[in-house]
Amino acid sequence: VHLAESGGDLVQAGGSLNVSCEASGDTSDISAAGWYRQAPGKRRELVALLRGLREGGFVGIADSVKGRFSISMDSAKNLVHLQMSALRPEDTALYLCYAEQVITSISIHSYWGQGTQVTVSS
Repeated sequence: VHLAESGGDLVQAGGSLNVSCEASGDTSDISAAGWYRQAPGKRRELVALLRGLREGGFVGIADSVKGRFSISMDSAKNLVHLQMSALRPEDTALYLCYAEQVITSISIHSYWGQGTQVTVSS
């Protein structure tokens, strides 16, 4: 599975931005997909994740972005979108797409994209 992000940009605080991730290759049995972010000098952190996709799915959203960010998926096009609003300078980070694929009943494989840069100016 190859993950390719797009949509990162420089925006002003309070603005909105959508980033997207397209999955290609063998995307069968993808069980989770979503977004992490990593700012310089900081640990990678979860932003939003769709999990249990094969069972109908549920969403996890980081407390720091609840009410401002949302995640959606277009399964037919193998796309995962992150809609961001009310952006703050502290949202500045490299946003990385993430996916899990079930290999066997006890084994999964994780995939990461290269990331798309989101910079929020004050």
